[in-house]
Parts: sequence; C-alpha cells; structure tokens
Amino acid sequence: MRSIWTGAISFGLINIPIKLYSAVQESTLDLDMLDSKDLSHIKFQRINEKTGKEVKFADIVKGYQVDDKYIVLEEADFEAADAEKTKLIEIVNFVAEKEIDSIYYEQPYYVEPDKSGTKAYALLRDALQKSEKVGVTTFVLRNKESLAILKPYGNVIVLNRIRFAQEIRDTSDLKLPAVAKTKSKEIDMANKLVEQLTEKFDISDFKDTYTEKLMKIIKAKAKGKNPVPAKMKVVHKQSDDLMSMLKASLENKKVKKSS
Repeated sequence: MRSIWTGAISFGLINIPIKLYSAVQESTLDLDMLDSKDLSHIKFQRINEKTGKEVKFADIVKGYQVDDKYIVLEEADFEAADAEKTKLIEIVNFVAEKEIDSIYYEQPYYVEPDKSGTKAYALLRDALQKSEKVGVTTFVLRNKESLAILKPYGNVIVLNRIRFAQEIRDTSDLKLPAVAKTKSKEIDMANKLVEQLTEKFDISDFKDTYTEKLMKIIKAKAKGKNPVPAKMKVVHKQSDDLMSMLKASLENKKVKKSS
C-alpha cells in the first residue's frame, strides 16, 4: 500500500509519527468510456472557455470569486490558513463511540506508526481498547479541514473521517409522518417482527454480488454469448391493512424456519 499522508498524532504531550493509508478499495469494475461507433477511448480535456484551447494541468490554478474577479490561491495559502494542523492529527478529547451518529461517518484510514513511535502508538491503541472510547481529532487533509475519530480495529488504529454538523442537510423540507406518541397494536406487532428477524451481525455474510454477476456477463459476451436478463419481480400495491401484512410477515418467517 502507498501512504496518502504523513504527519503525527498529538496525544497530550506525546507526538506519534505516523502514516495514513486508505482502508477501503472499490469493488466495482474499472470500466472505460468508449465511442459506440469504433470503441475508441473517450478523452477528457481541460478547455479554456475563452480561447477554446486545452490547458495543461501544470497551468491550472485554484481561485475564489470575490465580486467580479478571482483571487488565486497557492499551496502556501492553504497551509497558512492553519499551518499547525497541516501535519498534525490533534486529539481534542475522548468520547463514547455510540454518541456519534452513523450519518456523520465518511472515510476510514489505517494509521501506521513510524519506527520511533511504535511504543507510543501501542499505548494509545491499548488505552482506547480498554477504555472503549474513541479520540476526536482535527487535521488538514488535501487542503481541507477534517474532523475524525481514532479507534482501535484489531491491532491497528483506524482514523475514520467524519462530517461536520453543518455538512448534514436539514430534514425540515422532507414530508415525513409524525412519530407515534402512544403504543398501538401495529407497533407491538412490528416489534415482534423485528425481534423475530434479529440476528447477530456478521459482515462476512454480505458480498458484492452485483460486480461478480456483471463480470460473468462480460466473460459470456467475450465468448459471443448474449446472457438472458433476469426477470424483475413484480411488486404489487401495498395493502393499507398493516396489521394483516404484519401477521402474514410473521407467519412467513415461521414457515421459512420450519422448512
């Protein structure tokens, strides 16, 4: 793996030199965009809107429009915005992980210690493990202020980038049903169905079958075969009688268990 960031974790008065590695890899197929006429590759160009000519990547700068003109920003300007954080992952505090809603989670990274920081790294990892807490951190990644948590995952510390509160859209524009204030027979029945369908979560039970099936289609077409598309299941109109639907769902689960 190639590291995408180098710096240090600040833990009290302790600085742990580290490297970050992406913890995820896409399971989707790498498909090329082609011209349907002759299957030639489609190339994307950076075009100057005034001259119509292509602009080299080295000649492209970033700018922010103020009134009727652009203010051009250089690499030094981004660092000057918060120079202290450009190479430092600072632990602000520790919290219980369950207090962080899943809507905030964004991207995980593996944290690897430099040789000089292995002892301090292990100390932090083991302290997080025993306390069942996560460290809330701030740092700069790719010229963007980032918020993240540090948590143990086996013998590695994972830095999971999370979103700021202002990045989460308000739900007030959505047309949503009111939350029931009193219990009803439907809710009791729904709770029974939830209990009946409750199992211990095992991530290994879930596979990316879409990519696998798409690869089979590609191989079949490479041999000159035209796979027959699967028929879509017809979904009938939802019944307004929720109680009967819940009862049927419970009975259906019982039948599946006994078979």
